[in-house]
Amino acid sequence: MDQFRVEFYEDRNGDRPAELFLDSLDIKMRTKLVMIMKVLQEKGNELREPYSKHVTDGIFEIRGKAGSNISRALYFFYRGGKIIVTNGFVKKTQKTPVEEIEKAKKYRKDYLERYGES
Repeated sequence: MDQFRVEFYEDRNGDRPAELFLDSLDIKMRTKLVMIMKVLQEKGNELREPYSKHVTDGIFEIRGKAGSNISRALYFFYRGGKIIVTNGFVKKTQKTPVEEIEKAKKYRKDYLERYGES
């Protein structure tokens, strides 16, 4: 099996939206998502529901639940086994918010422009 490595997307200003999101969560939810990221790093594209799900157009989500709280972190795969986590959100509706998906796509586009197409 290939080696995978989870990394946070970093914008041109050095901000890491997914890391900032994780830091904003309570300890239980943060721990849950970090544990799932570790499993994602081990399993890569073999990780499936309930931990990971393809959302659209090469964007996937890590799915965390602690009590009645639900959080998601969006990511995409890049060459060399890199998994780039772009952003996250607390889920309040059935569907993944379109603006969060668009944000992940925008971050992926920026990443690919700076580091090359996969």
